[in-house]
Amino acid sequence: MRPDRGWGAWALVGLLLGVGGCGARDDDLAQWMVQQRAQATPKVEPVKAPSVFQPEPYIVAAELSPFSDDKLVRALRSDSANAVLSRLLATEQNRKREPLEDFPLDTMAMVGLLDKGGRRVALVRANGLLYQVRVGNYMGQNYGRVTAIGDNHITLREIVQDAAGEWVERTTTLQLQEGTGK
Repeated sequence: MRPDRGWGAWALVGLLLGVGGCGARDDDLAQWMVQQRAQATPKVEPVKAPSVFQPEPYIVAAELSPFSDDKLVRALRSDSANAVLSRLLATEQNRKREPLEDFPLDTMAMVGLLDKGGRRVALVRANGLLYQVRVGNYMGQNYGRVTAIGDNHITLREIVQDAAGEWVERTTTLQLQEGTGK
């Protein structure tokens, strides 16, 4: 006798009983569904009436049109000015860096002034060392070139990025610090 036959017969009997039991439940389920459909009341909200379109007046007619030639001319002038600054920045990046370009300007102090052969030389302290600075030397981390040395200040031309990311030139001064003999 093979043990497989006994299990197969029991599986067939169980399947028939299971299918037979589902028939009675289907009737109960169908009755419950009919009852629920009868009791359910749909809640439909009415559609709102469309609002009337109110056109807005065009109040920027006095401003420069985005399609005007004047706007194009302004943009081209700005681009040419940026091209000049870009060339200037490229020459600044290609030259040999000077020692005072390693320090930010706010860490430097002008501590004195010398006259060497009729030319002014400023004394600048940075990182505890004393440096001689002449017109044409570079200082600071923003490509600052010394343009003038006065009695109590050094004037520099720097190239920096503004808030819009454009490269612009600005003038900065480093004031004489009196009583800084450390």
